[in-house]
Amino acid sequence: MPDFLHRPGLPALAYAHREGEGPTIVFLPGYGSDMEGSKAVMLDAWAEAQGRAMLRMDYRGCGQSEGVFAEATLDDWRDDALDLIDSLTTGPLILVGSSMGGWLMLLVALERSERVRALVGIAAAPDFTEWGYDDVQRATIESDGLIAVEHPDYDTPEITTRAFLHSGQANLLLDGEIPIDCPVRLLHGQEDRDVPPSIALRLGRALRSADVQTMLVKGGEHRLSRPGDLALLLTTVGALIETL
Repeated sequence: MPDFLHRPGLPALAYAHREGEGPTIVFLPGYGSDMEGSKAVMLDAWAEAQGRAMLRMDYRGCGQSEGVFAEATLDDWRDDALDLIDSLTTGPLILVGSSMGGWLMLLVALERSERVRALVGIAAAPDFTEWGYDDVQRATIESDGLIAVEHPDYDTPEITTRAFLHSGQANLLLDGEIPIDCPVRLLHGQEDRDVPPSIALRLGRALRSADVQTMLVKGGEHRLSRPGDLALLLTTVGALIETL
């Protein structure tokens, strides 16, 4: 069972926090995902075996947290992550962001630059409200307030609301320099149908850090959850920790 962070006037957030040696590894799930995904669970098991501190979380409206998914925005989920980080951890951090969690990873790093020592993006999807919808979908969101799109990897349609779209558009990063200076590792599948590999290349160019490595995985799809993909994630996080 998860623990919960209770906040006056805000949804309680489910989390799993493991004490251990720093820096604390923080896993940020993707859109509509939660802390029980294969990458988060595998990384947590590795952290336990290594005696490393780790924090997993469910944003409001996701997983076992309180709240309504369709009422949440990108700003809300960024603030959820910051509340959990600030309440539960001290000292240096390594942020690991999957898909939309890779966008949140960047936003959190900008807010807590004094603590974040490294970033690992897994099919990171910054700015997806800008490039992830065609003109028809965008018009429907604006006129109807939301769209629900069937996705081959999920049992239920993926909902995007007008409030979320506007929140994303207010947090675009890729068209300017991103003032993040810590080491960054970007893992991206060459066969990703949801987030084009070109986004990883754009992100690498936009980051101000001089230590950015982008790894394109042959045959890799969006989830990057094959055994070899998970092994690459663990190797990447472990190597970063050794350099800090």
